[in-house]
Amino acid sequence: MHTWRKAATRNESPIALTIGNFDGVHLGHQAILARLKEAARTLDLSAHVMTFEPHPREFFAPDQAPARLTSLREKMKYLRKADVDGIHICRFNFDFARISPEQFITRILKQELAVRWLLIGDDFRFGARRAGDVELLQSLSAANQFEVEVMPSITIDNHRVSSTAIREALASGNLAAARKLLGRHYSISGRVVDGDKLGKQIGFPTANIQLKYFRPALSGIFVVAVHGAIASSPATVLPGVASLGVRPTVQENGKPILEVHLFDFNDEIYGQHLQVDFLHKLRDEEKYAHIDTLVSQIEKDVNAAKDFFNSTRDNFCEPCTAF
Repeated sequence: MHTWRKAATRNESPIALTIGNFDGVHLGHQAILARLKEAARTLDLSAHVMTFEPHPREFFAPDQAPARLTSLREKMKYLRKADVDGIHICRFNFDFARISPEQFITRILKQELAVRWLLIGDDFRFGARRAGDVELLQSLSAANQFEVEVMPSITIDNHRVSSTAIREALASGNLAAARKLLGRHYSISGRVVDGDKLGKQIGFPTANIQLKYFRPALSGIFVVAVHGAIASSPATVLPGVASLGVRPTVQENGKPILEVHLFDFNDEIYGQHLQVDFLHKLRDEEKYAHIDTLVSQIEKDVNAAKDFFNSTRDNFCEPCTAF
């Protein structure tokens, strides 16, 4: 599989292509990727994906952009698991935003990428000012030597699977609903970075996970399962409790921080890349008048998380077989 970090590269052979932000790579996205590969095999084409970085709404209005479900690294991980032949990461900037829909079709899809079959969602918009739509693509496809197929929305329990619906579920703490739409536990991945050591000082050492995106899609105190903490055993998954928020008890106007306390674990893991699966929300973040009150609440959170693992029927240590 090849990855290109530019809008397009001149392909030697014609391709089948799908285009989208693919934030979260949820079950709707997975259905698109499956259909893409199926058509590519039938037509003897290679299967390619075009996505964008940053998200267009982050570029135009970062303060109003939706919370990200996945960083670029996480999105690429899930797209690679889909086993496509190529991924084109379009750097979304002013030059790209000024491309007219017609230029996008003729210059990028036809001349650069040699698209012969294109799969898009039923709400797909493209080009400057989002002026391009499904109807325009279909009207110009024959002249530009490609076929267009429109993928209908995927629904679960009569609800459309979308990144927006997942964000809403996460914001409300409904991890079960998010999991149903994603086809897996919601997770955040990142490198362990140095922190202020407060957790260690109060008896609950934490791994501080670097957050790459503008703001997380959820906040609060959670039961979590962590991948990657034991370098010699990458498949081992460890139980823990995590805080994702601004830590109002210890700082004012703080940035969101993901801190994970792993049970009975004291190894030094600075620099390691962890995946944190969010299994269950315990409570919202709170501000306490005294550190002692915070410590007492953390003890309750740890005990509640351990009770969750003791009572759940799910085997959280099983590797995730879905995306």
